Amino acid sequence: AMTSTGKIRHTIVGLLLTTLLALLAGCGGAEARKERYLAKGQELMAAGNYEKARLEFRNAIQIDPKDATARVRAGEAAERLGNYTEAALDLVGLKHLAQRQPSELSGGQQQRVAVARALVIEPSVLLFDEPLSNLDARLRRSMRDEIRALQQRLKLTVAYVTHDQSEALAVSDHIIVMNAGFIAQHGTPQALYQHPTSAFVAEFMGDATLLEGVANGGVVRCGDITLACDSAINGAVKVAVRPHAWQIANDTGLQGTVTAIAYQGGHYELTVKTKLATVLVNQSALTKPSIGDMLYIAIAPGGYAVV
Repeated sequence: AMTSTGKIRHTIVGLLLTTLLALLAGCGGAEARKERYLAKGQELMAAGNYEKARLEFRNAIQIDPKDATARVRAGEAAERLGNYTEAALDLVGLKHLAQRQPSELSGGQQQRVAVARALVIEPSVLLFDEPLSNLDARLRRSMRDEIRALQQRLKLTVAYVTHDQSEALAVSDHIIVMNAGFIAQHGTPQALYQHPTSAFVAEFMGDATLLEGVANGGVVRCGDITLACDSAINGAVKVAVRPHAWQIANDTGLQGTVTAIAYQGGHYELTVKTKLATVLVNQSALTKPSIGDMLYIAIAPGGYAVV
């Protein structure tokens, strides 16, 4: 059941993404429609209020020869529109482009028309199926921020499917990570990123390196590395370490050799081969490393999670 109001809920899943949203929208057939879905504390589907949920798919490219106004009106019967069309276009910042044809709109503008079509019926729940996947990086960031701002302003409940972890972290209040059709973990973005409960979630939420270790008496040992952990944890464990948590050390720590370098603008992403594992390390772009460099790395306090 989806009961929160004014929240973006991201579902990150490997399978059946569209099916899941279709079920929430009441498109799953008679049996599926017997399930109870709640929005703003009121039953959404069992009462037959399917029109209160609007599903927008990833491809917003418009191939019909309608201007923006006509395409927004296609989202609802004309007699119920009133001034909704103009208001919806205004909400997404396209009122001044209302008479433009599809070929005269950019990819981001076409995506906003799709959002306006959903908003014109004043839905209780807005469902997105990877709406930004067809946009370039700059447009994705811009549209991501616009969708978030719109959701906050209108206090909508939003279910949003994405495979982009950074996108999920940036705009959601609550994330659900699914693995093989089952919920692996759910919680706030901070909770899932900083405190994953499984190796799958740790790797999925941000390129974590997993180190094999043994926990006993409040410490976990991974080779020559000793880290603090919950005293209740004992036995074989894995320690998840993010690239930003590794620090270049001076003659102490875990020794490794740089095998690959990727320039990322503000930093270099180093691939460092150690006796424990091959790890990713973020290093400031102020110092340029070289392939073959030998260095020592250490884990920053709090920069790891035991799973």
